[in-house]
Amino acid sequence: MSNKDVLEVVRRYGVIPVIAIDDVECALALADALIEGGLPVAEITFRTAAAAQVISKIAKERPQVVLGAGTVLSAENVRRAKDAGALFGVAPGVNPAVVKEAIRVGLPFVPGVVTPTEIEQALSMEAKILKFFPAEAFGGLKVLKALAAPFAHLGVRFMPTGGITTANLGDYLCADIIACVGGTWIASR
Repeated sequence: MSNKDVLEVVRRYGVIPVIAIDDVECALALADALIEGGLPVAEITFRTAAAAQVISKIAKERPQVVLGAGTVLSAENVRRAKDAGALFGVAPGVNPAVVKEAIRVGLPFVPGVVTPTEIEQALSMEAKILKFFPAEAFGGLKVLKALAAPFAHLGVRFMPTGGITTANLGDYLCADIIACVGGTWIASR
């Protein structure tokens, strides 16, 4: 699957489970539940020491799961994610060194933004899907639509996370600026 295809596949699912997992032994059960539930995609966050091992185990034993690495905060995280088998990376912010490393190693990357300046910075690094985080704390869909308006003609789309729930999910997914949403409600730690 090419880098462009990975983010297109993620877009088609619409909802990305954002998962912090502490125990590698739970990795395959998690993957199997996602597959059986018809949502074989996940962002495994680097908020736990087990993240790279979890990604590696699922990538090797359940290759049909489209795996991303989340909370990618350093160039080292980018390399670990790529080496473990992640197909894409996501960050809560836009760190040029991290984005450059993702480009260097060929890992499609979704940097996080909350201001027009950050959107411009991410676009200058060729990112076309941007994480809006924490979405609800920063004003939700209403604010995101206002932020996105000056950039709409450039084809940028957003992955809001943080406060997305089953109650507001539909509103987000109906907006044409949304590529997909991320949520932690799908799988508990």
